[in-house]
Amino acid sequence: MVHVYTGNGKGKTSAAVGLAFRALGWGKRVFLIQFMKKGKGLGEIKAAQRFNKFKILQTGRKRWVTRDTVCLKDKQLAQEGLGAAQKAIGSKKYDLIILDELNVALDFGLLQVQQVKEILKNRPKSVEIVITGRCAHPEILEIADLVSEIRELKHYYKKGITARAGIEY
Repeated sequence: MVHVYTGNGKGKTSAAVGLAFRALGWGKRVFLIQFMKKGKGLGEIKAAQRFNKFKILQTGRKRWVTRDTVCLKDKQLAQEGLGAAQKAIGSKKYDLIILDELNVALDFGLLQVQQVKEILKNRPKSVEIVITGRCAHPEILEIADLVSEIRELKHYYKKGITARAGIEY
């Protein structure tokens, strides 16, 4: 199946990583590809290192990417991530592949939706795919078997509370 976790609320990556830990509990092999993220200071990176069946690849730079700061290097790194995803999906080596922030990479124009659609359409049915990030493309939503929208109703950031280790990262 193809899952999409999207919306403006907090918790899309957390939901995907929660599914990864559930899969690991059943002895499944998990590959998490993080688009537009880089850094060993993320909780999911630290936790994944404890499991030999949980691989993570980060395909971003150590800076926050916005629509205004996107550059050629960001596009190249996103293409590398998508190439790694295509290879991993085709290998049948993993039971669950998470494409974290892929929706944002598409929304920012780092990748083309047709590329992603082809990979999803040609995937082995034995591989579960999760796609996360805000602004999911309508054509990706159409392909998906499950779509969950995580919507912000209230957030403590608005009270000035900053990101905390183990909660936001």
